[in-house]
Amino acid sequence: MKKSLMLAAIFLVLSGSAFADQGPIALAIHGGAGTIERDKMSPEREKAYRDKLGEALDRGYAVLEQGGSSLDAVVTAINILEDSPLFNAGKGAVYTFDAEHELDASIMDGSTRAAGAVAGVKQVQNPINLARMVMEDSPFVMLAGEGAEAFARSRGVPMVDNKSFDTNERLQQLRKAKEKLRREQEADKDYRAAVQQLPQSFKTGTVGAVALDKRGNLAAGTSTGGMTAKCYGRIGDSPVIGAGTFADNRSCAVSATGHGEYFIRFNVAADICARVEYQQQSVASAANQVINQVLTAAGGTGGVVVLDRKGNMALTFNTPGMYRASRSNTQPVEIAIFRDQ
Repeated sequence: MKKSLMLAAIFLVLSGSAFADQGPIALAIHGGAGTIERDKMSPEREKAYRDKLGEALDRGYAVLEQGGSSLDAVVTAINILEDSPLFNAGKGAVYTFDAEHELDASIMDGSTRAAGAVAGVKQVQNPINLARMVMEDSPFVMLAGEGAEAFARSRGVPMVDNKSFDTNERLQQLRKAKEKLRREQEADKDYRAAVQQLPQSFKTGTVGAVALDKRGNLAAGTSTGGMTAKCYGRIGDSPVIGAGTFADNRSCAVSATGHGEYFIRFNVAADICARVEYQQQSVASAANQVINQVLTAAGGTGGVVVLDRKGNMALTFNTPGMYRASRSNTQPVEIAIFRDQ
């Protein structure tokens, strides 16, 4: 009798483990939203973007397949995008007005709502890694500037020259932005009005990921180089928990991209998750309402990738395009750039 009970108990444990392994896993990533139009992109450049999105998706999803955590998957995918000059994060970061690079990032663990963020760092190759260190190795949530870099050095993070983020394409964008600002101010517009007249492409650009692992835990992360020609230590939504990044197992995980000031003002990432939790909306409905109704009505542009614990995903944006990719164990790989895809 005892032997039978023991065998039954072992069977239940093994069955539970097998069931857990069969649970949903999913990953969705973005490389920024904005004025991304098919007729302005060569086939070669489109292929380069698709290939890099595919690489980030494959590397991050492999972590989930092997039983790794959602946090590990998020960081793995974002590292690939940070190390590419194609995206406005890490290596591809835009220039500030003073021709430097200031990088922001944040990460959040949906199982505990622990979070970490860094803002305005200049010498850290992969800001998302440092954000995770802030979450896991410090009593704080957000560190900025020289303090964040001092913390990085205390954790053994190698410092890199700020010029290692230089790219000719981003430099040309800076020159165009500064010329546009000069013309607007010569037309008697104040600085605020002049910045508002900059093309959308100068105000957006971010990378991010949301993931669901075999244990049912969600995570979200976001990394960016900010806004072209930004001044005064400007910080956007990417390192702001609730604005650009949010994750809670009770609702969903969100990573945002777009005109950061609007995402901060409307608390976009947390608002989407609140609608999922308290109004029992689907992630698709919640994302659509916030991005295409609330944000659009206010004049805000951008998009989000959203994921819940059942593996349901939404990749929602109100701009002509958003670099995006997704995969789950119930859905095939999807990689897209333009709105009509």
